[in-house]
Amino acid sequence: MIVIHHNPECGTSRNVLSVIQQAGYEPVIIDYQQQGWTKPQLLGLFAAADLTPKTALRVTKSPAKELGLLEDNVSDEQILAAMLQYPILVNRPIVCTPKGVKLCRPSEAVLDLLDKWPKGPFSKEDGELIIDSHNQRVST
Repeated sequence: MIVIHHNPECGTSRNVLSVIQQAGYEPVIIDYQQQGWTKPQLLGLFAAADLTPKTALRVTKSPAKELGLLEDNVSDEQILAAMLQYPILVNRPIVCTPKGVKLCRPSEAVLDLLDKWPKGPFSKEDGELIIDSHNQRVST
């Protein structure tokens, strides 16, 4: 089973979902902005992905700066509390597969979590090739 914590407004998130689906998987799609987060859920995802609230914080196109979350003295607990109130603060997409859990930014990071890939050539959201016509990963 594959689970993607997805933001349909995000190009990277859409591209990761496309990689998963075009590889033949039918993932469980969680629109975390609609559903929100629970503290145990975030702590579990972060632990599995080897993230902290600070490293999982989305700093662009989010209210992180306005909320004062980019200051050096802000604790992980304060960031976590803000993430529960403002789900957009969690960087995305976070993908869970039997191979592990990962924040898939850049989008080609999802390839590490999949046993099979989409047929190449395959490009990410900015047009950069990530799988060539021989179904080989393109190094960037």
